[in-house]
Amino acid sequence: MARTIKVAAAQTGSVESDDMMSTVPRALGMIDEAARQGVKIMTFCELFLSPFFPNQLIEDNDRFFTEPTGPVLSPILERARSLGVALVLPFGERANTGNYNSALIVDSSGKVQGVYRKTHIPAYFPNQQAGGTGSYEKFYFTPGGSLPVFEVDGVRIGVQICNDRLYPEGSRVLALSGAEIIFMPIAYSVYANPEHRNSIWELALRSRAFENGVYVVAANKVGVEGVRRHLGRSMIVDPQGMKMAEASNEQEELLVRELDLDVVSAYRKKFPWWRDRRPELYGAISQA
Repeated sequence: MARTIKVAAAQTGSVESDDMMSTVPRALGMIDEAARQGVKIMTFCELFLSPFFPNQLIEDNDRFFTEPTGPVLSPILERARSLGVALVLPFGERANTGNYNSALIVDSSGKVQGVYRKTHIPAYFPNQQAGGTGSYEKFYFTPGGSLPVFEVDGVRIGVQICNDRLYPEGSRVLALSGAEIIFMPIAYSVYANPEHRNSIWELALRSRAFENGVYVVAANKVGVEGVRRHLGRSMIVDPQGMKMAEASNEQEELLVRELDLDVVSAYRKKFPWWRDRRPELYGAISQA
């Protein structure tokens, strides 16, 4: 019997308010629509509850962080539980050990399976061109320290948040650890170079899928937020690196596809990455 599952990438739009509660109704609506379409696992985009605040230096930034059990996430988790939808739920996490750029992993019964914390924290210098705000994530986030694979309703999933996707080593570790789907919450903007940023957008998504024989489900923010324009173009890629679905670059959208998980093992047999790897030669890429 074929193993299939319907997944969704929730491409949400700009957020104008610093009050994360103002975005909750939008999230609930997306979950309602996902359930109506029979979705079993969905992901939102990176830091979707707030404006993308790391493009500014804001010393008083507590309002952008919350606990998993706090009032911001609770109604989202309850709605998903009541409708039987599992979530990859990105948020700015406040924890005893620091603030993290995180994703909470919750199965369809509402049970928390764990949390993934973004491991590759970027920082980019700004420039004077339109949209060239730069990014100051290193001022806000402690890097995560692990690359876990989660069992969610019988499916093995991994998570890579935005900048993580540019480092092939992380996705390879997830695949070697048994991930069948890698969910990628993203907040990718065009910065000051729309032509280049548009052209390279899909490269990492398709490469990570192809080189590991996994599905990639990437949810990106869309629309203009201050001077920052998010690209949209959320994407679902199959284990051969082929685009199954792509959202627009203009509007909010729920991107839904049914995935055949048997394709993962079939493709890995056809292209036997694991058989032909030479890990004894790769030590240099893991040395500090």
